[in-house]
Amino acid sequence: MPVTTIDNRPVHVNEEGFLTEPAEWDESLGTALAAQIGLELGDEHWKAIRFLREDYATRGETPTLRRVTVAGGIPTKDLFRLFPSKPAKKLAYVAGLPKPHGCV
Repeated sequence: MPVTTIDNRPVHVNEEGFLTEPAEWDESLGTALAAQIGLELGDEHWKAIRFLREDYATRGETPTLRRVTVAGGIPTKDLFRLFPSKPAKKLAYVAGLPKPHGCV
């Protein structure tokens, strides 16, 4: 996998720019990834990001938007407001996780 520099450190990414080694992620890197796609993170963003990371650690796969809504308790309309256009893809990107299955 390619290595790129984000937030002044090398990270492993795939051809779409998603981290391939989630252990390389921390909140500082999450902030840098968000800035790359034009997002400034607030408390609501972090709630969703932290849910994604915790769920991934437990289940071993990136949660779908539906799972974030049902299990994470974050309404879909809020996810679209926080991560406009493609919330599942953007949320996974910022959280340093693989793109969810079924996400184009």
